[in-house]
Amino acid sequence: MLERTMPTPISANPLDVLAAISRPIEAARLVALGPATRLAFRGREAAIAPAGEAFGVALPREACRSHQAEGRFALWLGPDEWLLIVPGAEPAPIFQAIEAATAGMPRSLVDVSARSVGIEIAGAKAAFVLNQGCPLDLSLDAFPVGMCTRTVFHKAEIVLVRLAPDVFHIDVWRSFAPYVWELLEEGRRELA
Repeated sequence: MLERTMPTPISANPLDVLAAISRPIEAARLVALGPATRLAFRGREAAIAPAGEAFGVALPREACRSHQAEGRFALWLGPDEWLLIVPGAEPAPIFQAIEAATAGMPRSLVDVSARSVGIEIAGAKAAFVLNQGCPLDLSLDAFPVGMCTRTVFHKAEIVLVRLAPDVFHIDVWRSFAPYVWELLEEGRRELA
């Protein structure tokens, strides 16, 4: 019999020190986001709607789109893969609710809360700064509000979401977070 264990949350954000010394630049504000529950969900057709209902946000069915409600985010990352994010929440109750709702259905649910940290970049020049290391066309026509995707920022893999015309959320593995932060800071220096 397999024993289930929840990972121990990592409390220290690797960006705390860098964020504390960051210079304010209104055209591209940089914020280290606090802890969040992050669940990687993969499921077949029958499990998708129950998982979304248990999570509190319908899982997007359109490629590279996100849905959000009441501070919860569901990001479509692949044909059967979603990243579910709830800032400031404990993972156990959310994990258990989705597991119960999808019991007996082909699916995978993994708590990846300790794997990543979030960064927000906002302001009129946010896309400009991101495009210094991200190859995507971040114009509103090509990357509209609600779009999300896995991509790269320089040499780090990130998940990028556009929350508003001038607000982006970056989800990056903890070990790459300082690297990504420093390169965003370098891009922002051009605006100072």
